[in-house]
Amino acid sequence: MSSLKGLLFSQFASDGLNGLIEEMQGKYSPKKGRRFHHNNITYEISRPTLKDNHVEFEISSKIPEDEIKDSSKMKAYFDGIEKVLSKGENHPESIQMENIVWDSKMETEKERDYVKLVYKYPLDDLYDTQEIMKKHEENSASGNQEDASGSKSAFTPQGNMVLHMVQEKIHMKGRDSLTTLMEANETVRSKLIK
Repeated sequence: MSSLKGLLFSQFASDGLNGLIEEMQGKYSPKKGRRFHHNNITYEISRPTLKDNHVEFEISSKIPEDEIKDSSKMKAYFDGIEKVLSKGENHPESIQMENIVWDSKMETEKERDYVKLVYKYPLDDLYDTQEIMKKHEENSASGNQEDASGSKSAFTPQGNMVLHMVQEKIHMKGRDSLTTLMEANETVRSKLIK
């Protein structure tokens, strides 16, 4: 059974990723669901899940098969992405190449190869107690008893600030991870496709 903390953090992590999807769909070409399209590549951001006191989510991108027809180049493309992403500060928990068979009307099958990244963050790394206490003291000193988050999900202003921080942190980490994947796609594609 999940703890109340885990359930609340998961909800606010979900809000953070939903905001990221809206941001990306507004900036690039929106697709159905949790996907968007940029520079001939489709990206998708999963919903977060709560596992063993960690918030976990996936980011994936389609390998541009129409530009890379050869299976050895597909593997080289994935290996290039894996190499670039393994070096980063915010590297994924796992990097996999996944083949998805898509059949929307039960008439045709289309296989798509994707790079799937899994990110996993401990609940306690999603907020900073010292920062929360500092903000609370500043609010108390100025006579402002309301917290700036606008959230009313916790019983105390400090609790609401924590939830707001979780939402912001997941949004930021998701954006950083997505930006890194997009840059990796451009770098690897420019080397393989000439």
